[in-house]
Amino acid sequence: MATAITSRSQDYSQWYNDLILKGGLADYSAVRGCMVIKPYGFALWENIRDVLDRMFKETGHQNAYFPLFVPKSLFEAEEKNAEGFAKECAVVTHYRLKSDPSKPGSLMVDPEAKLEEELVVRPTSEAIIWNTYKDWIQSYRDLPILVNQWANVVRWEMRTRLFLRTAEFLWQEGHTAHATSEEAVEETRKMLDVYATFVEEYMALPVIKGVKSESERFAGAVDTYCIEALMQDGKALQAGTSHFLGQNFAKAFDVKYLSKENKLEYVWATSWGVSTRLIGALVMAHSDDDGLVLPPRIAPLQVVIIPIYKNDEQKALIDEKVLPVVKELKSRGISVKYDDNNNNRPGWKFNEYEMKGVPVRLAIGVRDLENNVVEMARRDTKEKATVSLDGIEDTITNLLEEIQQSMFQKARDYRDAHITKADNWEAFVDLLENKGGFVAAHWDGTPETEALIKEKTKATIRCIPLDQEQETGVCILTGKPSSGRVLFAQAY
Repeated sequence: MATAITSRSQDYSQWYNDLILKGGLADYSAVRGCMVIKPYGFALWENIRDVLDRMFKETGHQNAYFPLFVPKSLFEAEEKNAEGFAKECAVVTHYRLKSDPSKPGSLMVDPEAKLEEELVVRPTSEAIIWNTYKDWIQSYRDLPILVNQWANVVRWEMRTRLFLRTAEFLWQEGHTAHATSEEAVEETRKMLDVYATFVEEYMALPVIKGVKSESERFAGAVDTYCIEALMQDGKALQAGTSHFLGQNFAKAFDVKYLSKENKLEYVWATSWGVSTRLIGALVMAHSDDDGLVLPPRIAPLQVVIIPIYKNDEQKALIDEKVLPVVKELKSRGISVKYDDNNNNRPGWKFNEYEMKGVPVRLAIGVRDLENNVVEMARRDTKEKATVSLDGIEDTITNLLEEIQQSMFQKARDYRDAHITKADNWEAFVDLLENKGGFVAAHWDGTPETEALIKEKTKATIRCIPLDQEQETGVCILTGKPSSGRVLFAQAY
């Protein structure tokens, strides 16, 4: 089995594609711009989904499901949202096919089956959800509504990339309704913290929390909060967003409630989401030239045990020792596989599990049994050690936690080393071209300057950090006054 992949230094983009395909995460599909998520990749998404779903429910949210199709009139109701997604919309105009008389065996759209109103295949669900909330909300007693849905969305991207940007992808989208602006802002910030906690503690990926500039906001939002991560090539990736929608959607769909003071008030809204793009972030932040490197807390398979034997008698001796270990690890909630399949040789298995990023690999033969030891290899550093079989379950449990923390520290060290200040245009350009990462620089606060910087360098304002210190200065491009630095980067 050929598992060679392109090196990061040779072609980072091809390296990424090689890992996705050869690591068994996804494949291309017959539909242009769409992907097939393979079982291993979907198991990774399930782990992400399950942890987040628990965190959402712990913060009082409930799951629901809304239609895939949005009537065009509803989609148009909030103008900024509609304009923001218009170029990416797939639209259903007919509901039936029929035989094509000019081409036997072929089908054609039945012109008599035209829909009375065109349906937009959801690029996001604010419109259909807020039209529904109008019926759900009558008084302050109905608030807050804390709803999330796990779904797929369609955004007709012209330039696609597996997991990072596809025409259809999986995500969750939270949509909440509140009686006051303060409650809605608190919700927006709370969910941003949930995302940051998940990405750092489970994906071992440090993030910067911030707010987007006006031109980078979600279409229809008053404020967009985000978490930004840094990939190994020095480019940033938006890992999650949480939006304070103000009363924009409530006004567009006439969603009011009767307050305690017996007055009709418009509802305040939030929306927030992360998607399968997180898998792309995971791959690019941690993996190496030999394959995937996955953090133990969300790896589909945390431990693999490979027996090395020559005959059935040796195999039976190894089974006797290993099977109780497997049982104990599973009782601890550890995902473990005893790969005693004799279709492939141990060397092939070593390469396969290294490619798939399994955090811990054990190899055990008859001589190891005699010495009461096992060879243990960790995927992140590729270190190998001969360890005692006594208390092996505790050894593995501790190593998994050590790997988790080590991966986070390595990513944080890289991120911190790639946050650099620039005080003039020449230094700004030099950092973007030769070092990459986040460049902390002054900006005069205007969309025009932001657009010009993007045009000249392809760098965008990733966020205005929430922990930003007030620091007067001058804009790197225009020389106009600035009250604080923002983070620029080239991004995915």
